[in-house]
Amino acid sequence: MLGEYRISGRRAADIAADVEAAVGSGALKPGQVLPPMRELAAELGVNPNTVAAAYRTLRERGVIETAGRRGSRVRPRPQTTAREQVVVEAPPGVRDVGKGNPDPTLLPPLADALAAAAARAAERPVMYGAAAVAEDFAAAARAAFDADGIPAGPVAAASGSLDAIERLLAAHLRPGDAVAIEDPGWGSLLDLVPALGLKPVPVALDDDGPLPADVERALGAGARALVVTDRAQNPTGAAVSAARAAELREVLAAHPRVLVIEDDHGHGIVDLPLHPLAGVTEHWAFVRSAAKAYGPDLRVASLTGDPVSLDRFSGRQRLGPGWVSHLLQDALVHLWRTGSVDPAAVAAAYAVRRDPLLAALAERGVAAHGRSGMNVWIPVPDETSAVARMLQAGWAVAPGARFRMASPPAVRVTVSPLVADELGPLADAIAAAATPGAGRRYV
Repeated sequence: MLGEYRISGRRAADIAADVEAAVGSGALKPGQVLPPMRELAAELGVNPNTVAAAYRTLRERGVIETAGRRGSRVRPRPQTTAREQVVVEAPPGVRDVGKGNPDPTLLPPLADALAAAAARAAERPVMYGAAAVAEDFAAAARAAFDADGIPAGPVAAASGSLDAIERLLAAHLRPGDAVAIEDPGWGSLLDLVPALGLKPVPVALDDDGPLPADVERALGAGARALVVTDRAQNPTGAAVSAARAAELREVLAAHPRVLVIEDDHGHGIVDLPLHPLAGVTEHWAFVRSAAKAYGPDLRVASLTGDPVSLDRFSGRQRLGPGWVSHLLQDALVHLWRTGSVDPAAVAAAYAVRRDPLLAALAERGVAAHGRSGMNVWIPVPDETSAVARMLQAGWAVAPGARFRMASPPAVRVTVSPLVADELGPLADAIAAAATPGAGRRYV
């Protein structure tokens, strides 16, 4: 069962430590089945309750998983290579449309905002013991949430959407718990969930967001959390419509103890209305990153939620970085107050590249998706072949494997660097590498 390895220890803590060390060293491989508790207890000469306690500790740490009569086995290790590192490098002369970055020309200059933040810091330095959230940041973020119909709740600041989502999941869930996430979805989130010892459960989506039947299936099967992208979903561009939001709220109402996390990273770059799900369940959080509209290096996100979730988030944050720099919070407030970003203009700038590309692909018989944001998702029969053929035609695209769990092959194109004259040639290259898909669903 375990090959040459023999588990040792007399106390529960020692047995658990021995197994964990063996997994870490590779002596016990992912998927290997551990001995039944009574069998191991007899071999070690200890009470079966001692082994049961050791196995419980290992489950809580995400080292093993138990599947009823099939016994306990070593869990798969978290991926050591992030999906974001699975990239196609563009050689000289190849146009790169796979990076997923915003258009730098649409980002506001930061000099005045940072200077204003520095001047404020000179007058009122932030020292240890200060509030984690700057007063002006909290007020401005709360006003924006109110304007979009987000329920009342405390405000916190995080170092980007993924930072917020990680702390919220870790604060509410334990290793082995299941999390329902969009498929295809954000590659970093697909990496994060298993890295936390959690089990990702794919939820299919179409242009209007997650499919209610799939969400119901995932929650009915025991998923304890659901992560939804409201607008500009990466990689598909999906945006939750009013009708879809109503359907999802009905599903969630039947699962009031599920943690719902909404990621509105498209705020500031889309002009589609927001249809939030916040407040249906007991525990919820709404996260809004500044990365796409104000610059990835700003590293600030605002979030709100129910008091318990925000308190747990803040508690975990205090034990790590402590707080998000008030310099960055103040700089973002300055950008908000001066109207440095016009969402309608930015959305139009992306749409004038995205929509004609979608139309050109449709003319060539290629099904593609990109309702909002900066990305277009194109189903293909074979990713490896499609990526290689695109490279030969002078285009580097993102392989869909970075964003998929159970959904079929596809490639992602980021329209940010494109100009009008490139749309036709790009559509031709895609059409040569892809075959038409069917329907609006991505599975």
